Amino acid sequence: MPPPKASVFITIEETAKAYNVSRAHLMKVVNILTRLGYLKGVRGRSGGFTLAKPPGAIHLGAVIRATEPDFALVECFAAGNRCVITKRCRLPEVLNEALNNFVRTLDRYTLADLMLERRDFIPPKGPIEEKRGPDFSVTDGKK
Repeated sequence: MPPPKASVFITIEETAKAYNVSRAHLMKVVNILTRLGYLKGVRGRSGGFTLAKPPGAIHLGAVIRATEPDFALVECFAAGNRCVITKRCRLPEVLNEALNNFVRTLDRYTLADLMLERRDFIPPKGPIEEKRGPDFSVTDGKK
């Protein structure tokens, strides 16, 4: 049996620079994911963080549920609700259905499904697509 691979650690600074994200925000995210057992952190000169589990064992839906427990899309989803139509409003039912479907979709995927190969980081030839988000012009399966 081959020896286990040595963990590769990356620092907060390296990650923040590589992905152009706030160091302070990244520190919060890494701390949360470390407490939840998804990341392993090592302090010190040659420290950093790495995955604490195999990528195939990290389910995206579980990560979202653990890190976004309330999804307060509207006031009545949060504590301190003062909306005057809460008792009769039907919007929460629709939003809850949509959120449940969203998270159930994420449940079907693991981090391994999203991982890239080294070759994926080679800059593409030609223009990069500016937008890859949702296309809300699609309704009832038709454009």
